[in-house]
Amino acid sequence: MQCELCGRECECRPANVDGVKMMVCPGCMRYGVGLRGQRDTTGGANKDIVSRIKKPKVKDVYKDMNKELISRYNTVIRNGREKKGLSREELGFKIGERTVTIAKIENGDLKPSDKTAQKLEKELDISLFEEVKPIPKVQTGSQSRGLTLGDFIKKEE
Repeated sequence: MQCELCGRECECRPANVDGVKMMVCPGCMRYGVGLRGQRDTTGGANKDIVSRIKKPKVKDVYKDMNKELISRYNTVIRNGREKKGLSREELGFKIGERTVTIAKIENGDLKPSDKTAQKLEKELDISLFEEVKPIPKVQTGSQSRGLTLGDFIKKEE
């Protein structure tokens, strides 16, 4: 069994170390108070510790991603700003972004975050997102091998 303090493989015994029940080796027993008459029945893992560990909830981050930023976002933003008669400084002030950031977005050097893109849409009355089209499933001759890159390449004839 492995000591829960130092990690050494040895015959560990239960001990109370700073209010926590742990399985420790004889060398680490000096850091805690030994618990007499108790044996480890968990096969190396302390049930109290294991029961307190919370498992993270699995969340599908792609579930709600049905829109994506359009490819020509920079020209749409620049045209929208010019149509409203705003300078980069004024637009940046209105949406809470730096002038340099607005310039980089308009030049195509920086993609705006979803939050910034939504602010730009609202301020400039433009649309920066488009619906994501689902990719159709391709049926291949051999189902056992799965899809390959060649299945996605469209042949020009």
